[in-house]
Amino acid sequence: MAIPFKYNIGNLTSRRVSTLLTIVGIGVVNAVLVSMLALWNGVKHTTSTSGSAANLIVLRDGSETELSSWFEKGKENVIRTLPGIAKRANGEPLVSPELMMLFKLPRKGDAKESNVEVRALRPVGFEMRPNVKMVEGRVFKPGLNEVIVAKRLHDRFAGMDVGDSFKFGSTVWNVVGVFDAGGTAFDSEIWADLDYFASARKRTSTYSSILVQPVDAAALKAVKETVENDNRLKLMAKTEQKYYAEQTSGLFGVIILVGFVTIFMVVGAILGTMNTMFTAVASRKRELATMRALGFKRRAILASMVIESAIVSFLGGIAGLIIAWPIRYVTTGTTNFRTFSEVVFNFRIDWKLAATTLTIAVVAGVIGGLAPAISAAWMPITRALREI
Repeated sequence: MAIPFKYNIGNLTSRRVSTLLTIVGIGVVNAVLVSMLALWNGVKHTTSTSGSAANLIVLRDGSETELSSWFEKGKENVIRTLPGIAKRANGEPLVSPELMMLFKLPRKGDAKESNVEVRALRPVGFEMRPNVKMVEGRVFKPGLNEVIVAKRLHDRFAGMDVGDSFKFGSTVWNVVGVFDAGGTAFDSEIWADLDYFASARKRTSTYSSILVQPVDAAALKAVKETVENDNRLKLMAKTEQKYYAEQTSGLFGVIILVGFVTIFMVVGAILGTMNTMFTAVASRKRELATMRALGFKRRAILASMVIESAIVSFLGGIAGLIIAWPIRYVTTGTTNFRTFSEVVFNFRIDWKLAATTLTIAVVAGVIGGLAPAISAAWMPITRALREI
């Protein structure tokens, strides 16, 4: 004989204070779990959604990042003439040679400096990244010491307002605009004019990468194979999307942190639920023994106690999401150990993360409630009836 579900609801509502405290306690634990997973989700979203699957990024063979890649400028001419490359409105191929370097700049309110990636490119590079939008000021003019900065960097680093100037090396750089890259990796970059930047940084004979846009998937495959099989080039090509997805490996420290915190939070939720359910069993020994005497099976009592534990944990999971919800508006940063540069991102809570944390909360509740439920189901009837 199954125990009616309303029995569990009645038990929870009859001890409102203890139930509420348990829900809040589990909620706080779950809020920390949500925050850690939101951190990793934000980092992963920033890298995995960057770049286009329709673009190829060309690097020196064996290079893992643009910062570690360099090759002679003359190789651009070979790539520009390859068949299957899309054209701009003026008939020029959609090929964007680019330079990447690190600037060491101070954060706001902190004398400590951090490495920031600076990308030097030409106007075609903007055309190939339609998700990048100016939100303040204007784009830099070719041939000048002007830069535009990502909004997230603008909010975290000093001297990044439109009209500000900062010095790196022997050059003074003037900030003329702020852009938003839609939460992608470009939100951690400063952009400058390729030709002026190359001259100022004495990199006039090499590029770091070349971004190429083939006309379709078949052309993309053909261009990739041609680039990698041409012994004159000694270059490799991969989709821009794949390149940025691989950058996640440079954030191994974040993965370890999230993993450890997740384990501890799950264990904490299990122990908290277990303690609560043992207390509930201790206060209802006579009641549970009476139910056994009335003919309810052990498995029915076991199932009822586990369901009650799962309900409390589920409500605790919802409370945790509510507590942690404001963190999605927080912007922070970490170091990518592939590039040793700052990666700026938002904590990200989406429906998949919410479903994951609720599932973890319920599973933790079931595990935590299992031992007390077994204790209740296998409690000797005569002994329980004698106990007060």
